[in-house]
Amino acid sequence: MLPITDAQIRASLINASVRERAALTLPADFAPLDWDRCDFLGWRDRKLPNVAYVVAPIGGELVGVMLRRAEGRLRSRPQCSWCKDVHLPNDVLFFVARRAGATGRKGDTVGTLVCADFQCSVNARRRPPVAYLGFDVEAARDRRVASLREHVIGFIREVAGEPLGG
Repeated sequence: MLPITDAQIRASLINASVRERAALTLPADFAPLDWDRCDFLGWRDRKLPNVAYVVAPIGGELVGVMLRRAEGRLRSRPQCSWCKDVHLPNDVLFFVARRAGATGRKGDTVGTLVCADFQCSVNARRRPPVAYLGFDVEAARDRRVASLREHVIGFIREVAGEPLGG
């Protein structure tokens, strides 16, 4: 992912009002981010702990989504829908995003299970266990990273409710 600015993030949010964009708080570690190891930028707002944001490049365009943590508790330990890591070192939460446009203004939402602090890029890059003799660990890691990108982009497209760039 290429480095992005505060202004680009705010402008990219497809399901947030002008007021919500202005209230956005950047992640604490925004300045020193290792952009080469980011497949998307996701974080929970420090001032509004039930609010989160996800921003990803889609077809050469930066697209962002505002999410809210869903109320209630999950009965069992869920798997993240994005990184699909079965050995999660972190919690998974259910987040809901208001759809973009008229459907979102009518209350239509999309939900997903995601790592609590959006550690999916780190999880996908962890060395997978060797499954059998001759197992290509690097190819497996590359497939996990590609799959993560597809899941994040698919979720953002679902929120958009229409096809987004390539």
